[in-house]
Amino acid sequence: MKEIDKHIRIVLPGGAGLVGQNLVARLRDQGYHNIVVLDKHQANLRVLQTVQTDIICEVADLAQPGAWQNHIREADVVVMLQAQIGGIDYADFQRNNVDATRLILDTLKACPTTPYLVHISSSVVESVADDFYTRSKGEQETMVLESGLDCPILRPTLMFGWFDRKHLGWLSRFMKKVPVFPIPGHGRYMRQPLYVGDFCDIIISCIESRRGHGIYNISGHEKIDYIDMIRDIKAAVDARTLILRIPYSLFYALLWTWALFDRNPPFTTQQLAALTAKDEFEVIDWPTLFDVPYTPFKKAIHETFNDSRYSDVALEF
Repeated sequence: MKEIDKHIRIVLPGGAGLVGQNLVARLRDQGYHNIVVLDKHQANLRVLQTVQTDIICEVADLAQPGAWQNHIREADVVVMLQAQIGGIDYADFQRNNVDATRLILDTLKACPTTPYLVHISSSVVESVADDFYTRSKGEQETMVLESGLDCPILRPTLMFGWFDRKHLGWLSRFMKKVPVFPIPGHGRYMRQPLYVGDFCDIIISCIESRRGHGIYNISGHEKIDYIDMIRDIKAAVDARTLILRIPYSLFYALLWTWALFDRNPPFTTQQLAALTAKDEFEVIDWPTLFDVPYTPFKKAIHETFNDSRYSDVALEF
């Protein structure tokens, strides 16, 4: 078996978010140390630098040419993570999901020796939803496919895990603060949540095997209704809140009102529409394909909220 070089330089554009923070933690646990993270979110970069003191963290606007491109040119591996997930201004999605991707791809193609690329897409490119995130991620993936670069494209579903500042992480913090936790409508909206720890192990598998071109739908292997996810999170964090179903229209109105006072709300009306869109994503046998065991949802939720190293580390929106 070929020995794996743990000294390779791995560059993570957009690496201060959920996947990047988890990926760095797992790379370090496996002996990789030559890691560079490029991100414009200064607060979350500081969190990463505090937790992982021996990696390079650089503030960079990836939609603008700059010195950060030298890290791409010197890389052995690039994992493209940058993504605008939430927000109410399409310009943010265009800039962070499309413009930044174009510049990174142009930089990669101009390298004398092209670094190995792993692109992180999203299951939403096959969603029936029509929102800013879905549109911009679809355009982003098309750009990667048309670039001619021989790389795997990974499409994860909704992810959760350490450092989760949105999604399930935000929900867990919210339910510990309020006496009543509202659920829109009946709450029986099927989800396929993916543990980010498993997803990061899939990325590392790609890096170590140098897996070539392919599109892989990486879905959680359990189908769980939204309301049951909330109940499992409540149990994991020992929250006392009352879970209460409220009419969908009222829930929508509350989110709409919230957005009037918060430019970057944790949950938007577009995301509510996506929640209820009745998507069901392909489930492939990625545990066998990537040699990565699947972590059951309840075990993953427990690890997420009860890990002694990372469960109390919070990122900003």
